[in-house]
Amino acid sequence: MLSKLFPRIKAKPLTERIQSRDAFVYLDRVQKLWGWRATEDERWMVLYNIWAFIWNVLLLVLLPLSMSMEYVQRFKNFSPGEFFGSLEICVDMYGCSLKCVYTMFGYKRFQAARKLLDRLDLRCTSDEDRASVHRSVALANRCYVTYHILYSGFVVINWTGYLLLGSHAWRMYLPGLDSERNFLVTSFFELLLMSGVVTMNQCTDVSPLAHMIMARCHMGLLKDRLTKLHSDPRKDEEEHQEDLNRCIHDHCVILDYVNLLRPVYSVTIFVQFLLIGLVLGLSMIHIMFFSNFWTGIGTMCFIFDVCLETFPFCYLCNIIIEDCRELSESLFQSDWLGASRKYKSTLVYFLHNLQKPIILTAGGVFPICMQTNLSMVKLAFSVVTVIKQFNLAEKFQ
Repeated sequence: MLSKLFPRIKAKPLTERIQSRDAFVYLDRVQKLWGWRATEDERWMVLYNIWAFIWNVLLLVLLPLSMSMEYVQRFKNFSPGEFFGSLEICVDMYGCSLKCVYTMFGYKRFQAARKLLDRLDLRCTSDEDRASVHRSVALANRCYVTYHILYSGFVVINWTGYLLLGSHAWRMYLPGLDSERNFLVTSFFELLLMSGVVTMNQCTDVSPLAHMIMARCHMGLLKDRLTKLHSDPRKDEEEHQEDLNRCIHDHCVILDYVNLLRPVYSVTIFVQFLLIGLVLGLSMIHIMFFSNFWTGIGTMCFIFDVCLETFPFCYLCNIIIEDCRELSESLFQSDWLGASRKYKSTLVYFLHNLQKPIILTAGGVFPICMQTNLSMVKLAFSVVTVIKQFNLAEKFQ
């Protein structure tokens, strides 16, 4: 059923021509909707830029400010549950704005990275290589659809839960509309605006995951080529040398691809690492002390979605580090003992470079890996522990 609505989540047969850049089809469509990509038709350039300016200023600047204004103007009207339910979203929304801005400014880097993927696709001539690309493209698109369902599910569940209680889910300040007198109207506008922000945030979270999935795909193909080096008896020494040189070139292209994306994702993941401990801490306080059944379900969905912002990408970075180790092992275990001196010297140089793992860092400070992600999650438990101790202290006074 889902594959009929989103046909690209399934691997296409080899009879169809699929490129690595097809892994970002759904992602590109949504980014183009928000004005994050240049329009192909120059006749609509001015209107498209106006459209992009309006939506991005509204959702990334004015909307976070509107939630902050609500704290200033109607702070006394907040119940504890409403306050924590709004605060956890507001904090995450400011982080979302920063991530979206860096993702927008990374447009040229993304375009250059796609061209490098096209160069890597030229090396995929066998059916096995093409099938691997097809599977990875489907996986990347499947990640986008999965994130969209989970993120949208949080918005709908959280909004519905508060609506049944007769209160606003996020308490946004909407000029000209009284939130008490026009309850249904303001609630509907909150749903639309929050859906837009969540969709933008989804783009910033899926983008690094999809791009690194394709990087890992071509690393796997390179590993297979390294294993087969100098194993075909029909080739002479010059042809074996040429095969090795092509593998070196493939590795350089993969490194260039990752280095192009590194500055963008370094900042976006850094922002998320800074927020995850605080946001999860606020969410857990909300669940433990101020939520009921419906609001608790919405907050649990929010916690799950916040974990999705970093956990899959950190896990993928750990796998890529392991893939780098397997690349060097595959080259070392290839049939090079009977090769020429020139081939061996080139192999030793290549082996030295392969032993340097691809490590991404968040803001040039934290390595993006599972250990860092778990450390940030522990910070959330520390926040809850402090709050609990504070409450216990008040009871015994």
